[in-house]
Amino acid sequence: MIVFSIDSRSAIPPYLQIVQQVKHALRLGMIEPGDQLPTIKQVVADVAINPNTVLKAYRDLERDGLVEGRPGIGTFVLKRPDGPPPPLLAQLRRSLDRWLRSAFDAGLDHEGIASLFESGLRDAISQEEETA
Repeated sequence: MIVFSIDSRSAIPPYLQIVQQVKHALRLGMIEPGDQLPTIKQVVADVAINPNTVLKAYRDLERDGLVEGRPGIGTFVLKRPDGPPPPLLAQLRRSLDRWLRSAFDAGLDHEGIASLFESGLRDAISQEEETA
C-alpha cells in the first residue's frame, strides 16, 4: 500500500502532492489496478492534513479515471496513467541512476546536475516539438 508524504515547504499544494504520488506509484508499478488506496482517515492520521485535502486529491484522481470511490468500502485503483509500462520505466530509471552517478563522479553538485538535466530536457522537448 502507498504511504503518502507531504512537503509543507513545497509550492505544490498538498492535494496535488497526493495526486502526483499516486500517479508516480502507478507508473512505476508500486500499486496496481485493483489495489485499494489508504482511506481518507488513514491519510489524515499519517500525514496530519485536512480530510478535505485528501478528498480533493481522490476526486481529482477519480475525475481522471484512475480510481473509483466505493461508498463504505474505500477508493480503488482502476488503471494506470497513459505511458510506458512499469518494466520499461524501471529500465529507464536504472539508466538515469547510472547517469546521475557519473555526474556526481564528475564533480557536479545537485544544482549542477539539475541545470544540466533541465537544459537537456528543454532541448529534447524542443526537438520533439519540431518533429511533431
